[in-house]
Amino acid sequence: MQFDHLTMLNAARRDRAAIILVTDTATGEASVVRETDDWRGHPLAGEFALRFRSGKSGVITDGRGREVFLKVQVPSPRLVVVGAVHVSQAMAPIAALTDFAMTVVDPRTAFATPERFATVALYPEWPEDVLPGLRLDPYTGFAALTHDPKIDDWAIGHALQNQCFYVGALGSRKTHASRLERLAAAGLSRSLLERIDAPIGADIGAASPAEIAIAVFANIIAALRKRSDSAARPDKEAAA
Repeated sequence: MQFDHLTMLNAARRDRAAIILVTDTATGEASVVRETDDWRGHPLAGEFALRFRSGKSGVITDGRGREVFLKVQVPSPRLVVVGAVHVSQAMAPIAALTDFAMTVVDPRTAFATPERFATVALYPEWPEDVLPGLRLDPYTGFAALTHDPKIDDWAIGHALQNQCFYVGALGSRKTHASRLERLAAAGLSRSLLERIDAPIGADIGAASPAEIAIAVFANIIAALRKRSDSAARPDKEAAA
């Protein structure tokens, strides 16, 4: 591997960016493709989209009959939850089983206690003070569970603007309609607001916190694995 390619891979790992090193197995000639590049016209575009979703490396044959090795490097998925509630407690063991690094943020110190969230990163602070430092990105899922607009609204907007692959919010359809009005008044576009999964989770008739946690994770995993090939490309509405 050339030194400049190794440098690119290391930089991508540091910046939580997805990247593929494409190497001709016969000649050793290599090139780098980033997920944020515009590779839609590339002969291997379909393969790139599949590999960025799966995160799996492998040898394939390109359109000219050449054997190429795709070394795929994607960030580990994270989950940021605003709300130290029963549902997020139930989500913690599921996150561990599915290899999601989970973080819980809630300024209500009566709920955000180490005793209730011993296995995840916990911030008993306001989202405005914590989320910018966490650097949400296209490999971060986000769920707002407090049911309190003072805590949830800003955080939802921040997650949308930072291209989180999943953004879900707890609440009924009526609650969500009011939420959409507030977020639109705050300047968020319709295209961003349409990305919110609300009422949150897969429609499985979930009733208990544990069932709701399973329903939420079903949609989180679906959103991660079924992203479109342009899901992580920055657009004019993404935050810096």
